[in-house]
Amino acid sequence: MDYYLSPSILSADFAHLKEDIDHVKRAGAQYLHYDVMDGAFVPSISFGMPVLRSVRKITDLVLDVHLMIEKPERYIDEFADCGADIITIHYEACKDLKGTLARIREKGMQAGVVIKPNTPNHVLSDVLDQVDLILLMTVEPGFGGQAYIPSSTEKIKELRRMLDERGLQTNIEVDGGIKKENLQMVLDAGANVIVAGSAVFAGDIEQNVKDFLQVMEKGTRQ
Repeated sequence: MDYYLSPSILSADFAHLKEDIDHVKRAGAQYLHYDVMDGAFVPSISFGMPVLRSVRKITDLVLDVHLMIEKPERYIDEFADCGADIITIHYEACKDLKGTLARIREKGMQAGVVIKPNTPNHVLSDVLDQVDLILLMTVEPGFGGQAYIPSSTEKIKELRRMLDERGLQTNIEVDGGIKKENLQMVLDAGANVIVAGSAVFAGDIEQNVKDFLQVMEKGTRQ
């Protein structure tokens, strides 16, 4: 199984965004996590398509776009045109989940589905074989800097068991409160795509990325 670090630019310094992105790439990060918030599905408002288009121009890292928005099906084509490589949509926000996932793939992107901490894994049973990635929120979506919810560990394990039972090697991404101190725990539970915001962008960005990757490169699953 491959492991990927996806630094969340929500925690970057936007006065020096290109420099921060260059730091994470130089240190070896493979993805950039891009949180889109609409002020409706979640309380906060972040950034949208124009910023993504600009980010695409300055990096060749995989753009991992997490849509925390109502009716995400409205914007799949636009985010594809702006350069997204992966789009994850919330189960709780999308009425036509299967159709929207299919549209993401039709546009040549990887398709992912996201669930909130209190949403049980079993709601995804019908789409497990239709996604490239499942994102488990390990904090309530909408704000950075929250503490990891301890019950998330068992939820990661349960989801990995569900995938294993179907013979699926689908990526499990985790987002929220992931730090160097709990990284090994979530890897052991079965996650292989790690979103980290403040733990990467606070302090020495390149050293923080290297510290994460050093743990991740050891892996836990064959």
